[in-house]
Amino acid sequence: MNAPFKSDEDRMKALFRMQRGAFSFDSAPGVSARRMKLRDLVRAIRSRRGEIVKAVSADFGNRSADETLQAEIAVAIRSIEHTCRHLDRWASPTRIFNPGLPVPGRTYIRHEPKGVVGIVAPWNYPFHLAVLPAAQALAAGNRVMIKPSELSPHTSASLSKLFADVYGEDEVAVVTGDAEIGKAFSQLPFDHLFFTGSTRVGRLVAIEAAKNLTPVTLELGGKSPCVMMPDADPAAHAPLVAFGKFYSAGQTCIAPDYLLVPKGRAREFADAILAEARRSYPSHAANPAYTSIASDGHFERLTALVEEARDAGATVLETESPAEDSRKMPPTIVLDPPLDGALMREEIFGPVLPVIEYDGVDEAVSFITTRDHPLALYAFGRDAGAAERMVARTTSGGAMVNGTIVHLAIDDLPFGGVGPSGHGAYHGRRGFEEFSHQRSVLVLPQWPMLRKVITPPYGRRMRWLTDWMIGR
Repeated sequence: MNAPFKSDEDRMKALFRMQRGAFSFDSAPGVSARRMKLRDLVRAIRSRRGEIVKAVSADFGNRSADETLQAEIAVAIRSIEHTCRHLDRWASPTRIFNPGLPVPGRTYIRHEPKGVVGIVAPWNYPFHLAVLPAAQALAAGNRVMIKPSELSPHTSASLSKLFADVYGEDEVAVVTGDAEIGKAFSQLPFDHLFFTGSTRVGRLVAIEAAKNLTPVTLELGGKSPCVMMPDADPAAHAPLVAFGKFYSAGQTCIAPDYLLVPKGRAREFADAILAEARRSYPSHAANPAYTSIASDGHFERLTALVEEARDAGATVLETESPAEDSRKMPPTIVLDPPLDGALMREEIFGPVLPVIEYDGVDEAVSFITTRDHPLALYAFGRDAGAAERMVARTTSGGAMVNGTIVHLAIDDLPFGGVGPSGHGAYHGRRGFEEFSHQRSVLVLPQWPMLRKVITPPYGRRMRWLTDWMIGR
């Protein structure tokens, strides 16, 4: 699309009209064509991986290259390849057998594209959380428009080049712009809208989408709890908490947001977690493997959360003193934070872990269930069965026992929230279905007797059939 436009919004609307005009069920690509293009996309990602790593790091100020390769590029490629392997089976009509059907016929479900799908991607995993849902929407036969975060301009430019390598703008288009463009994007009458971001903004997106009766998938966040069961072992379990909490400096929607530990053991677990953080990220400020906080505003917010808790009497522990003139915040633990303070009300989204003691598993369960449903929940203990039973007494989008965050990388596990942490899910087959219309089809036999039974005037056969359906 080379025509000049007065504004980013004009261009966005023109792209939408072009995609809407280009879509029809006759023009939707077949499964083989979809798979071929997705494999071309994988090859394009591989060829551009150095560029993508540099772009993401530029947006953060510094992003660990290993984390970008793992969580952005490798996870996206693995997911697309998984989709390609299974796409024939997922896209095939699903035969439905219903021996209780009172009318003879053949029943099945067609998996059809919805049309034009909008994807709003966040800044924390700006590549993965744009490419993965886009690939699943494309696998379902849709056309896709992507609105990346305005806080990740370098990655947005890289995404535009990447998709242009494989798709025309009538198939995939990347729309850039500020928050106002983001708002206008969510107001377009998409056939499906996929949003990843905060609960606050997710509510606003859902309101705008509702005006067009656009179905939405909301991947939000919340305060994901981590529970050390009474038999948990600091030496064995603290390193896994540190991994999940300080990966990408805590800027992960499923990072542990607070830690519940048995009464009297807060300092023991805190020391073990910080020891692992020091081992993993020595000299955090000068360490290229430790990720920066993505923006000045976010850094200032995190600093204010910690200082508010400190002023209220909480004990603050850090791996080392914060560096001046740097957005690298050291791994930090806050012991006994005020429960009514901002640190325990807001999703943290940074390398700060509040630690709270509980007196008995029932109290820990109550602490979790009286708060909003989180996106993830983690439980640790030598007795994995007891930890699983604790998980079963709570609600969250996903959960792990004796581990953190890596459930995101399991292709066949649906990923999504519940209540304030989100609506809908994706990954694997669940993602293909999220972007597909499940169309029910019944094919009746052309029997003259069947027409006499089911159409007026009703007679003895219809009364017999009705009595049979009602039963005694």
